[in-house]
Amino acid sequence: MKDINGKVAFVTGAANGIGLAICRALARAGAQVALADIQPDALESARQEIAALGVNTIALSLDVSDADAMARAANEVEAAFSKVHIVCNNAGVAVVNSLLQFTPTEWNWIFGVNMFGVVHGVQTFVPRIRKHGEGGHIVNTASMAGLQINPAIPGIGPYAMTKYAVVALSEMLEHELAGSGIGVSVLCPAQVATTIGDCGPRRPDRFGGSYRSAEPAEIRARAAAGMSPDLVAELVLHAIRNDEFFVFTHPEARNRVEQRHARIIAAFDAAARYYATRK
Repeated sequence: MKDINGKVAFVTGAANGIGLAICRALARAGAQVALADIQPDALESARQEIAALGVNTIALSLDVSDADAMARAANEVEAAFSKVHIVCNNAGVAVVNSLLQFTPTEWNWIFGVNMFGVVHGVQTFVPRIRKHGEGGHIVNTASMAGLQINPAIPGIGPYAMTKYAVVALSEMLEHELAGSGIGVSVLCPAQVATTIGDCGPRRPDRFGGSYRSAEPAEIRARAAAGMSPDLVAELVLHAIRNDEFFVFTHPEARNRVEQRHARIIAAFDAAARYYATRK
């Protein structure tokens, strides 16, 4: 989608961090922006910031884990702008804990937001983009943790599981939408300066209600020293314009992905050697 000027974008997790930065980048490119988030006060402040860039905006209070709420949000966006072209399924939570200690409530919440939030966004908006026939683009926020596990981050397993799912969903979606004029990108950032780790106060009542996140000091320090969300947003904008699938933010993370794939290839080689000995 080379020309973003005048297009309509819908962004979840838009009240801060990467989501708000994506809204800024899209607005500066001339897009009208619908901002969605579960934090109403921060969301309105974000909407005012984006509106000050000279584009039409609306703010939608939204829990992405609720499929019916996503459908209502889509109706509101279409009522305001008539159609949607760009959808950024960006909302996410980071609950860091041992696999063996994760509670049913934590599993339901992290998958409800990180994975089903993307599913709901895709299933709700893609048919609407197909219907207007003007093309569009879907951006799903995964993580570098969706391609490999970093053992230097204790308790990352459950979060990584959700992000692996987002990568797989995006790969399949790209195939299903081939030739439709609707592009797909999957954003896989490494450490970015956001508040995703301090998501406890944003947990809905149906998942146990708000709580104070017991985020390890090491992870807080990593986040504070992370990449600027605005730089990530520039990469996302470039990917939309150039129909790029994978969006990576940290080239230095390549070695961990290569190590994982080397292990996979080695296992295939081992299987081939095993079958060769049976002939």
